[in-house]
Amino acid sequence: MKVVILAGGFGTRITEESQYRPKPMIEIGEYPVLWHIMKLYSHYGYNDFIILLGYKGYVIKEYFANYFLHNSDVTIDLKNNSLEINQANVEPWKITLVDTGLETLTGGRIKKIQKYVQNETFMLTYGDGVGDINIPELVNFHKEHKKLATITAVQPFGRFGALNLNEKSDVIKFQEKPKGDDAWINGGFFVLEPGIFDYIEGDVLWEKQPMDKLSRDNQLAAYKHSGFWKPMDTLREKQELESLWLNNKAQWKVW
Repeated sequence: MKVVILAGGFGTRITEESQYRPKPMIEIGEYPVLWHIMKLYSHYGYNDFIILLGYKGYVIKEYFANYFLHNSDVTIDLKNNSLEINQANVEPWKITLVDTGLETLTGGRIKKIQKYVQNETFMLTYGDGVGDINIPELVNFHKEHKKLATITAVQPFGRFGALNLNEKSDVIKFQEKPKGDDAWINGGFFVLEPGIFDYIEGDVLWEKQPMDKLSRDNQLAAYKHSGFWKPMDTLREKQELESLWLNNKAQWKVW
């Protein structure tokens, strides 16, 4: 089953980093967040990736074209103009990099890879969110519910602590950064049938008309994930994820 990753946005909420590279290439520790996402899927045996490029897509192309140099010991002989790879850390990945346009919306980007997935079930996620999603369990859920689309629903943590007060304004309970207001939101990590392409008409946001119509047609199921999930939309979130990684507390590192 192919894994499609949206990696073409401008990253306008994290311009401190995205002015130099596309958001999926912003590093958590020493590796791009895109690499972390791919490692999650690869851990469960999904190694065939289609990456949808847009803003500064050449950076992603160059990263994978030179993956050996980034992740291996090399000997460079300048006199003889040769390069020898001494120890290669190779991932079992097949990666198709597709230019989907600079200004194209998410739905339009997805529509452009129809020829690559053809009539097969495929997975889709965003190139800026990590989690300890049990991918095989997600896929089985999708198969059991027999819908055209399955979305992973998550409950993000709030930014502030919550107070539970009684009538006298005594604090009965304090909870540091509890999960939101019990609302479930779109966490990415979709499983999709090729029939979803019929719901994408023109260059539209995947999260608007297509998903709305899928839900109205009773063709959208929600896999509830109560474990770790976090996007990397802002510099604060990038720093939080990096702190977890550097302190060996990265819950998304299931490999």
